[in-house]
Amino acid sequence: MNRFMYGLVITMVGMGGTLLSLCFIILVVHLLRRLLPFKEADEQAKKEVA
Repeated sequence: MNRFMYGLVITMVGMGGTLLSLCFIILVVHLLRRLLPFKEADEQAKKEVA
């Protein structure tokens, strides 16, 4: 394997690892949004008054 092929392989592995880690972060964020839904401050204030 010459230097060009080695550099190309390292580049592809790095890009693939970056994309996989970004996909993992996106999945974790979506999971957390489902488990812990965002509630507006106004809605919480209305519930406390009523």
